[in-house]
Amino acid sequence: MHYSGKYTVEEETIFVTKKNSLTLLTLPVELVYRILDHLDIPIILLSTYGVCTRLDTIIDTYPRYKSLKELDFANNKIGDNGVKYLTDALQTDMILEILNLYRNKISDEGVKYMADILKTNTTLTELNLTDNKIGDEGAQYLADALKVNTTLKTLRLNASKIGVQGAQCLANTLEINTTLKVLSLNENEMGAQGAQYIAKALKTNTTLTELHLGWAKIGQQGAQYFADTLNINTTLIELDLGGNDITDRGALFLGNALQINTAF
Repeated sequence: MHYSGKYTVEEETIFVTKKNSLTLLTLPVELVYRILDHLDIPIILLSTYGVCTRLDTIIDTYPRYKSLKELDFANNKIGDNGVKYLTDALQTDMILEILNLYRNKISDEGVKYMADILKTNTTLTELNLTDNKIGDEGAQYLADALKVNTTLKTLRLNASKIGVQGAQCLANTLEINTTLKVLSLNENEMGAQGAQYIAKALKTNTTLTELHLGWAKIGQQGAQYFADTLNINTTLIELDLGGNDITDRGALFLGNALQINTAF
């Protein structure tokens, strides 16, 4: 391939793959690898994957791609369609362990694509979907997936517009899932009722070690629910309830529970 210099390597490669994929069909695999060497992995996944069967096969065998363990898509605005392309790629032999999709304009539709992958994926251990419009429906998709997933250890869903119903779905999963260790739900207005669902689940869950539930409007009542849980749960070692206006009485409930709990 000859680069004209008029466009960047990324722009020219995207042009070739999107507009003139027949040219790419005639290139030796080694030359395609050299082209891919000039691209970031996100560009490869979102701009070249799915163009043609041969290119997909080449990408699937591309060493830098196959050995990828962490992928950071933060602030890329890939949207639901971008998630679909990404999850299509994740169905291959990727060994990805950490995926960051922070602030990408993903709705419950995009989350469904991700949830479907989680039902079968056996390599991903950390997923960050913070600051996306997941909502209660998206939370349900993820919760259902985590009932069968056995590898994800960290899930971050901060500021994801999850309310009471979403909290209930996640709580139901916590009663079943035995893999998840870190759950972050900061800035989701689930209130005291949502806190009650999660606190109840943690009375039987024996694997979650870290829960972030700051700025969730759980109030004094929510703090009391968690205090009751801390009288029983001996697995949780970090509980973040900051910004919840738990009042002095709520703090007293928690303080009394911590005198009994030996994990903190």
